[in-house]
Amino acid sequence: MKFELIRTDGKARAGRIITERGVINTPAFMPVGTAGTVKSLTPEELVEAGTEIILANTYHLYLRPGYEAIRELGGLHRFINWNRPILTDSGGFQVFSLTPLRKVSDDGVEFRSHIDGLTHFITPEKSIEIQEALDSDIMMAFDDCTGNPTHHESARRSMERTHLWAERSFQARKVRVALFGIVQGGAFEELREESASRLTQIDFDGFAVGGVSVGEPREDVERIINFASQFLPEVKPRYLMGLGTPGEIVRAVAAGYDIFDCVLPTRNARNGSLFTSKGKINIKREEYARDPSPLDEDCDCSTCRNYSKAYLRHLYVSGEILSSRLNTFHNIYYYQKLMVKTRISILEERFSEFSRSIMHSENIIDSLLA
Repeated sequence: MKFELIRTDGKARAGRIITERGVINTPAFMPVGTAGTVKSLTPEELVEAGTEIILANTYHLYLRPGYEAIRELGGLHRFINWNRPILTDSGGFQVFSLTPLRKVSDDGVEFRSHIDGLTHFITPEKSIEIQEALDSDIMMAFDDCTGNPTHHESARRSMERTHLWAERSFQARKVRVALFGIVQGGAFEELREESASRLTQIDFDGFAVGGVSVGEPREDVERIINFASQFLPEVKPRYLMGLGTPGEIVRAVAAGYDIFDCVLPTRNARNGSLFTSKGKINIKREEYARDPSPLDEDCDCSTCRNYSKAYLRHLYVSGEILSSRLNTFHNIYYYQKLMVKTRISILEERFSEFSRSIMHSENIIDSLLA
């Protein structure tokens, strides 16, 4: 993997990540394909929507269908018919979310499967083995995700374990595939600084900031992402994990981050919540029952070109599968277009003006939800 930083505008960065399977223009958004699929969309539709990289989940693919099976079938790209880059998370966040079913030690994590209740044990070495078997393009070091709320002592223990596992993950890599380290430390700035300082002593190919979408207040999230980015190398890609709304992503770009992932656009789509240039629309509302207009007149995706709000509402209230497909395609398309527009604004050195327009849209969203 190679990273090229092309232009900056303030802290905002436009670049590209070059892999053997394709170029990722940054800022970039990765749709979440938890079990090897972005829910309701085909790989061909993801390409049509402008997707250059997707995220797949190590934990879920380990449990089903099993990483050995995927390796025997030629790797994850062939298995799911996706020939562009894939980033695999380490499984650390999913294990974190299984708090009642897990036991964590410095050796690794013992947990019971949410599928069949069987006990498993994942170590940093095992996580890397799984990701290499999946034939990932960008792997993540195994980390101990810091919860919220948490005390300083607990956050430090989690951070120390993350550093131990980062070193073991780095040493376990057998295939020269990109590997990112993950900065932890909860809401404590001195821990975030220490975590970034220590991790950047390891020759990772990029760095992520984790533990910022686990229930913290918005002001803590923004404070930490702005604080942590200053300690990450400028010459390597920066990944902010698990965030968020269009406004949150643009604010994170302003803080100097390059790549993002979140389940929000796909999950919201399945619940009838759609992002538009005028704010967020709840398509299930009665006011759209006879509305012949497109979802977003400023969007040229196939959903907006071909279907009315009235039809999209009808599909949703009728529980039709097509509702999830059309809604999800639109939301993913909207996010990918947002990244393109963000990148262009950086290249043309007008990011500040562009970001203010997005913040205005986010304010409209907030007023609609009030």
